[in-house]
Order: sequence, then structure tokens, then C-alpha cells
Amino acid sequence: MKKLAILALFGALFTSAFAAEAQTKGKHMNALPTQAEVTAALKTVVADKNGGFGLQMWATLVDRDGVVTSVSFSGQDRGDQWPGSRVISAQKANTANAFSLPGLALSTANLFTATQPGGSLFGLQHSNPVDTVVAYSGDSEKIGTVNDPMVGKKIGGVNVFGGGLALYAKDGTLLGALGVSGDASCADHNIAWKLRATLGLATIPGGISPEGDDNIVNDITNGTSASGWGHPECTPASADIAKAFAKTHPITKK
Repeated sequence: MKKLAILALFGALFTSAFAAEAQTKGKHMNALPTQAEVTAALKTVVADKNGGFGLQMWATLVDRDGVVTSVSFSGQDRGDQWPGSRVISAQKANTANAFSLPGLALSTANLFTATQPGGSLFGLQHSNPVDTVVAYSGDSEKIGTVNDPMVGKKIGGVNVFGGGLALYAKDGTLLGALGVSGDASCADHNIAWKLRATLGLATIPGGISPEGDDNIVNDITNGTSASGWGHPECTPASADIAKAFAKTHPITKK
């Protein structure tokens, strides 16, 4: 009888712990837009001019714990986007979440110069590696759907070029981040910026750009960034689009 009682107690504790974990994950998932909402917004943004090649895109969202909450693509099929960009989009989302705070938003584009040889954050891109099991396991038919194999798992990874932005609720609460990939890195940043604005998650506390936000900083001349947080300019068109965000896709500062 004692053994049965002990087994019953362990069973109850396990069930309770499992239920609590599921509830916590549910809260994480519900705090951010659904996969359908992200997909619809992404398709709209990709149809706009973004200063790149006009390619189809991947978008991944993670919550504040780095758990993937959704994976979307803008094309008709998962093969319409660069297959390698699915994991890169998740890596960008993880990076923007991992290095943003309730009081400071950092985009992946902001990290480029500082992580180059001799930079103050050199080597950062080799920390927190992608979990390859999470990245590449699961049914390929589910990739980019609501049941993408990465959903509900921590992807990890650090990426230091444009396309990753932290997500802040209207009250300024840091919810997680998004990452997009599939075009030139500057176009990726522009698409991410528009996508965040479209989703209504752009109430940021401030950043390191000259405008005090987390926009891309195109201030590299002869290989040197004036601010120390610069990103290479991909095309004049992409730079002009980013410069115009204050009017076209403004953020709200907390």
C-alpha cells in the first residue's frame, strides 16, 4: 500500500509539474501574434518595395524565453524561399531577444560592426549556438506551418546582420522578438521593421541609433563605423527606405 501511495504521489507531482509547464508555454504563445496573423502581415510587407531583390521571406517569432512561437513564409510553398533562411530567421529572432532589454532595444543590424575583428563584441556571433536538433528535426511537410517542428522549442543562435528586432507591447512590455530572412540583409531589416509595425509591437524604450531607436545605422565609411554600431549599406534604395521609417512606419517610444 505504501508503494502505491508513493507512486500515486509522484504521479500527481509529475502531472502537476507538466500542467504548470504547459500553462506557462501557453502564456508565452498567447502573448504574441498567431502564425496566421504573422503570415498575413508578412505577405503584405513582402509585396512592398524593400530595397532588395524582391524575394519571398521567412519570419520566426520567439517569446522572452527564446521559445519559438511561430514560423511563417510569404510564398505559396516552403520551397519558394531560400531553405537556409528558415533557421537564419529563427537565429535573428533569438539574437534580438537575447540582447534587448526592457530599457534598451538592439536590432541584429546594430551588432554588425561591434562583432567584427577588433570590435568591442568580437566573438559574440560564436556564443549561444543554434540547437541543430531543434533546427533540423521533424516532418518537412510541417515546415512553415502552425506545427513547424521548431515551435515550442528554444532555437538559440546569434546573427549579426539585419533582420532581427525585439517586440514590445503597447505598454512597453518586452514580449520577445522577430527575425526575417530571405533577401539582402538590409532588405531583411526593412521587412522586419515594417512587419513589427504592422503587428503593432513597436513601442520601444529606445536604442543606439542617432534617432534613439533600433533602426539600422548606415554610417560605415572606408570600413569604419562612425558610431561603432554601423551596418554596411546594401543599396541606396534600402538605405533610403530605412531613413524614411520615421514617417512611413514610425515606432512609439515608451
